[in-house]
Amino acid sequence: MLRSAKTFLVKPHEVERRWYVVDAAGKPAGRLAAGIARVLMGKDKPTYTPHADNGDFVVVVNARKVVFTGRKEEDKTYKRFSGYPGGLKEIPARLMRQRRPEYIVSHAVRGMLPANHLRRRRMRRLKVYAGPDHPHQAQKPEPLPLDV
Repeated sequence: MLRSAKTFLVKPHEVERRWYVVDAAGKPAGRLAAGIARVLMGKDKPTYTPHADNGDFVVVVNARKVVFTGRKEEDKTYKRFSGYPGGLKEIPARLMRQRRPEYIVSHAVRGMLPANHLRRRRMRRLKVYAGPDHPHQAQKPEPLPLDV
């Protein structure tokens, strides 16, 4: 008797989450974000399911030292809008690196994730720090091999 192959779907309580640490120093922001988004979604696991949240935790250190290619350091702007007339604020990337270097990485990763109901939950598993130290040593994060 032949048995048909069943599609395996991971259940929320069966997900094993691992912790990874990434050193962002000297890595291009976009390529780094694409690799991190892949891990947050769980696409590197054989149990990947598009509608289920089975990704891992990612800790990014040295976000201040992430690099931009080309002229993005001078030309790129981060925009936010208050909702009121004339409420558009633009901050150049050079200034954003001084004020909130973590935002550069988290903003890039958020843009790489699919815009669905899982994005907020996946972003909660991303921890970004400007310097080389982080408070997640107890989770024993492994270095994430990104070919950037």
